[in-house]
Amino acid sequence: MKYKNSPRFISYLTRNALALILAGGRGVRLKQLTKWRAKPAVPFGGKFRIIDFSLSNCVNSGIRRIGVLTQYKSHSLNLHIQRGWGHFRGELREFVELLPAQQRIEASWYSGTADSVYQNLDIIRTHSPDHVLILAGDHIYKMDYGTMLARHVDYNADVTVGCIEVPLEKASAFGVMSVDEEMRINKFVEKPETPESMPGNNRYALCSMGIYIFNTKFLYEQLIRDADDPKSSHDFGKDVLPRIIDRYRVCAYPFTDSDNRVQAYWRDVGTVDAFWEANLELTAVTPELNLYDDEWPIWTLQEQLPPAKFIFDDEKRRGMAIDSMVSGGCIISGAMVRRSLLFSHVSVNDYSRVESSVVLPEVTIGKRCRISRAVIDKGCDIANDMVIGENPEEDREKYYVTPNGVVLVTPEMLGQSLHHVR
Repeated sequence: MKYKNSPRFISYLTRNALALILAGGRGVRLKQLTKWRAKPAVPFGGKFRIIDFSLSNCVNSGIRRIGVLTQYKSHSLNLHIQRGWGHFRGELREFVELLPAQQRIEASWYSGTADSVYQNLDIIRTHSPDHVLILAGDHIYKMDYGTMLARHVDYNADVTVGCIEVPLEKASAFGVMSVDEEMRINKFVEKPETPESMPGNNRYALCSMGIYIFNTKFLYEQLIRDADDPKSSHDFGKDVLPRIIDRYRVCAYPFTDSDNRVQAYWRDVGTVDAFWEANLELTAVTPELNLYDDEWPIWTLQEQLPPAKFIFDDEKRRGMAIDSMVSGGCIISGAMVRRSLLFSHVSVNDYSRVESSVVLPEVTIGKRCRISRAVIDKGCDIANDMVIGENPEEDREKYYVTPNGVVLVTPEMLGQSLHHVR
């Protein structure tokens, strides 16, 4: 490999790599949160969208040639990327391209993760990358892809798969692999009913993060072979990886904290419970995910918003927030917010109380409301005196209540349709 012994080796790898972010999924387990938006477009962390984490990882890693593959209800995702990620310099070969399903090769929409990349092979070829990174656009984490690229080259691998350790009882939702002492994958099963534990640790399984690095020529060969297979579902985890592990060098890259080599922060916010929990984790004194990290910032669309405001200081009407994150444009007017995360343009009015809740942008909470253990979707107008999260039976009659008792409230559930359809 050219420049392998150069101190600029990693920057050479990242400069000549192409990242493809798979952002077309429905995210059905997020229930009504993805009724009008793709999962990667769901707000997270007070001011971000889920996809901002994969995009920021690319930029912070030095990868500035990025394609975003979209399909399901992508309008809000498209707007976010166009408005928030349009600052790249074309003359420097930098870009974030939207790659919607457009039947470029086949007369069909994307039918799987591998098919979505296959249908854009002609576009990939025009960029002539040395390596192609395939990234999931719906996970929350901070990762240096440059280090993974360097390890891929050191492995002399055809494919490298990012992996994490997952508790065995949760591993059936992932691709589960086993590896030898050189980290070469010798078995890969997508979402097995009975996952195989790691050697020497029967409580955890080694699972795929949905992150792959391919040598470009090898990727072309395998995608064409997969497209020609009438029995394939055209998915990387189900079809491509299991077929190649016996014949080619497919290696695992454990995602660990570089300082102490323990499992690094990674969250799949694919359910309402997981989404609620991951957001509220950010309100802890020292959360695992540090959003205040100047060395690895999370980039996003920066709206021009006034500071958050807390008003009234009467004994029974004091505007305050405790153990909470409150975004720009919010007004806490004589109300109490405790261990909650408020996105931009949220108003909480007199004598109301919000506890252990995630409130998405542009929500108005009226007077004397009590809200606990809830996710309030964008645009909801909570009327005066409403109580949410205290009576599960009553909540189930009007809202969605998760297995762990978190209440999801959307405008449609309140009879406040924001999307007018025939």
